[in-house]
Amino acid sequence: MIKRKWQNNMKNMKKSKLIKKVAACLMVVVSIFAMFACKTTSDNSTGTTQNQAELTITDMIGRSVTVKPGSYKRVVCIGAGALRMYSYVGDVSLLCGVEDIDNTTLKDRPKMFDSVARPYVMAYSESFNKLPSCGVGGPNAQTAEAEKILSCDPDIVISEYEDVEKENALYEQLGVPVITLKAGVNGVFDDSFKESMELLGKIFERENEAEQLTQYIDDQRKQITERTAGIEDKDKPSVYICGLGNWGTTNHLMTAQNYVSFNIANVKNAVTGLAKNGIQSIEEEKFTDIGASIDIMIIDAAAVKNIKPLYKNNPDMFNTCKAWNNNEVYLEMAYNAYYTNYEIAMINTWYIAKTVYPELFKDVDIKEKTDEVTEAFLGKAMSDEIFSAPLSFGGYKKIDTATFFN
Repeated sequence: MIKRKWQNNMKNMKKSKLIKKVAACLMVVVSIFAMFACKTTSDNSTGTTQNQAELTITDMIGRSVTVKPGSYKRVVCIGAGALRMYSYVGDVSLLCGVEDIDNTTLKDRPKMFDSVARPYVMAYSESFNKLPSCGVGGPNAQTAEAEKILSCDPDIVISEYEDVEKENALYEQLGVPVITLKAGVNGVFDDSFKESMELLGKIFERENEAEQLTQYIDDQRKQITERTAGIEDKDKPSVYICGLGNWGTTNHLMTAQNYVSFNIANVKNAVTGLAKNGIQSIEEEKFTDIGASIDIMIIDAAAVKNIKPLYKNNPDMFNTCKAWNNNEVYLEMAYNAYYTNYEIAMINTWYIAKTVYPELFKDVDIKEKTDEVTEAFLGKAMSDEIFSAPLSFGGYKKIDTATFFN
C-alpha cells in the first residue's frame, strides 16, 4: 500500500515535471516566435524606412532624380570634370568604370593632355588604370556612350553633360539615376561648385567630407580677402593675366574681365571696358593699348608653348607691355585640363595674391600651400609630384622675358 502510494506520488511528480518542461518549451517557442515577430516587424519597418529614404533631389541642371542615399556600390563618372569632382568627396573604390582619357595606360586615349595634367588622375591613377572603359571622354566627346556605360554595370552615374534632354535620354537607356553636376563660372569659388559637393555628400552619405571641403574653401577665400582688404586703389598695381582657357590652346590675348581670383585678392585688373565678363580673347590692338599700364603680367603655363612662336614672329607687340619690358612677368600653374583643376585654381589665387602683394604674403610658402590644398581636396600632399611635372603645370616662377621665350 505504501509502495503503491509512493509509486503514484512518483508518477505525479514525473507528470508535474513533464508539464513544467512542456510549459518551459512552450515559453521558449513563444519567446522565439515573439522575437521573430518583432524582427519581422522591425525589418518591415526598416523596409518602410528604406522606402521613405528614397529621396527626390534636384541636380545641378534642374532635373528631379530619385535616389537612395548610401546604397550605391558601383559608380561611373562621365563628362568633363565629373570624375574630378567625385574624387574630391566620393569613395574612389566604388568606381566600376573610367573614361579613356583618365586611364593613363591606354595608348590611344585622347592626347590633348599628358598624363599628369590633372591632379586627381595623378592621385588615383593606380585605381583608374584597373577599371574598364565607360567611354572615350575628352574634349571631343560631346555625348555619353550608353553601351559602354551599361557594360560597366553601374547603379548610379555622375555626369557633367549639362543638357537636360540628353541626360533624361541617358537615364531611359540606363535605368539607373543620372546625376548632373555643375561648377559655375567662378569655379572653385562658385556657389554651384559648393552645391555640387553637397549633392555628392548627400547621395553617397559623405556629408562630412563635403562640408569639410566647402568650409576649407570658404576659409581660404576669407583669409586672402582679409589680408588685402585695406589696400587703397592708388596703391594697387595694374595686373594683366593671360593664357586662360583650355589647356594648351590659348595665348597672351586670352584674358578675363571680372576675374574671380583678382576679385578675391583685391587685385586691380588691367582689363576693363569689355562688353562681357569672364574669360575671353581680346584684339591685339586692345593689348597694345593697355600695355603701358600693365605693371605685372601673369601667364598661365598652358599658354607658353603658343606664346613662344608668336613672340618670335612679332616681338614689337609684346614690347608695348610695360611689365614685359621690366621683367615683371610671372608664370602660374596651368589649371584647365578637361575642365578646371579646382585645387590648382585655389593655389593660383594664393600665388597671385603673393605675387602682387609680396609683403602681405611673405609668410606663405607656395609649395607648402600646395601640399595643404591638395590634402584638403584629394587627401594627399602632392607638391612634389606636381612641381616635378613642368610640362603639365609649369611651376610658379618669375621669368626672364629676354631668354624664356627664345
